[in-house]
Amino acid sequence: MAGSILIVDDDPVQRRLVDAAVTKFGHTALVADGGEAALRLLDGPRGGEIDVIILDLSMPGIDGIGVLKAMRERGMAIPVIVQTAQGGIETVVSAMRNGAFDFVVKPASPDKLQAAIANALKVEAVGGEIRRTARRGSGLLTFRDMITRSPAMDRVIRLGQKASASNIPILIEGESGVGKELVARAIQGSGDRRSKPFVTVNCGAIPDNLVESILFGHEKGSFTGATDKHAGKFVEADKGTLFLDEIGDLPLDVQVKLLRAVQEGEVDPVGGRSTVKVDIRLISATHRNLLQQVKDGKFREDLFYRLNVYPIFVPPLRERRDDIPLLVSHFISRVAPASPHGRIPMISENALALLQAYDWPGNIRQLENAIFRACVLSEGDVLTEDEFPQIRAQVEGVVDLGGTTVADTGTERASLPAPVLPRAPERARPGMLRALDERGNVRPLSDVEFEMIRLAIDHYHGQMSEVARRLGIGRSTLYRKLKEYGIDPETGRSERLAS
Repeated sequence: MAGSILIVDDDPVQRRLVDAAVTKFGHTALVADGGEAALRLLDGPRGGEIDVIILDLSMPGIDGIGVLKAMRERGMAIPVIVQTAQGGIETVVSAMRNGAFDFVVKPASPDKLQAAIANALKVEAVGGEIRRTARRGSGLLTFRDMITRSPAMDRVIRLGQKASASNIPILIEGESGVGKELVARAIQGSGDRRSKPFVTVNCGAIPDNLVESILFGHEKGSFTGATDKHAGKFVEADKGTLFLDEIGDLPLDVQVKLLRAVQEGEVDPVGGRSTVKVDIRLISATHRNLLQQVKDGKFREDLFYRLNVYPIFVPPLRERRDDIPLLVSHFISRVAPASPHGRIPMISENALALLQAYDWPGNIRQLENAIFRACVLSEGDVLTEDEFPQIRAQVEGVVDLGGTTVADTGTERASLPAPVLPRAPERARPGMLRALDERGNVRPLSDVEFEMIRLAIDHYHGQMSEVARRLGIGRSTLYRKLKEYGIDPETGRSERLAS
């Protein structure tokens, strides 16, 4: 399978080496000499042609991590193979957190590079098919379609259902990837505008000089490149819902026109001689602290209070871990039929426990990508921990970089069949937990969880609300686990220790 590969490296020798290898494999190579050049290319007309990116981590200016962050902010899902020389676990984990697909050690062996590219192209091809299927099957969403059983999401659903009965502006807050657009679609799908347009705009992905034109429209010839009249997103959403994602990224001068549009229900197209009346339901979303941005002078105070009429906060996935098994099952059923195998695999208990132990900084979007990658690349009928190398690396502290294992000490060791932490087991000091057993193997997750709960009860003197809050779980989940482990909530003692 041939593809178009973007090589990003500030070292001209390394660029030529990778270019030659990629071309030899039968792919088309594009090159960029740094992060800035790569982002310009991705934002340009050829950006849509790129199937895979080979990205150096260490570069002047915008480095590899900066490129990954910028891609995530722009909603770009192109698989990225990161090249690293002697990066320790912190550098590698940081790249993983920001969406790296795979890693190769510089100088990369041709076999390793070819295998990484082949896997990335396979994932990208299946991803394209899934996106096309999703577009064909996309319909009305309501709150009944939301996959959750977490108490943390009950409030979101209650607020969303109340909001759907009115037309007041809504501000949805929460980290990237928590599902803010899904909540917005459920609000629209549950209200009286359900049959009208739902128009989305990612404010952070639009170049500053085009924001005003894209939102409010322009007349033909109003600026260089305006060869046709453009209605704008506000007019497209007339009688329906306009969803402005990442509203905190709007330039200040555009915020003034947005305020007028919200207040007066009319927009001024660029180069136009008259205003255009619009009737829209406005839902905004942000992962930023807008109030802090107001204090910093980056967001207009009057616009903030106009948008923040009805705020809804969507909690991160780490605060609703009970949803992970449901989401995993849903994503497997969505991805598997389009995978090369065409079958729906199972997931092992250990793999599911691994996913529930992880904090998911990229939230549901990151979980979906992890399941997607695992289903496409898995050769068996059961997804195991081996199908989640990036997640396992962060939970267990080791990353296998194809021939070397980078541990949390930043050193390199010979690759092991089953990566383990390289340190010898040591007796845990008060207030600490041991990660390894007496034989140097990682302890079962249930044992570590059992000790963590007992430690938390002791540390917070049996105050269960504080224990649950600090552990990042609900009180009902905490009491269920206390019962499961036979821990007395009054004393913190366990039948498990007494037996």
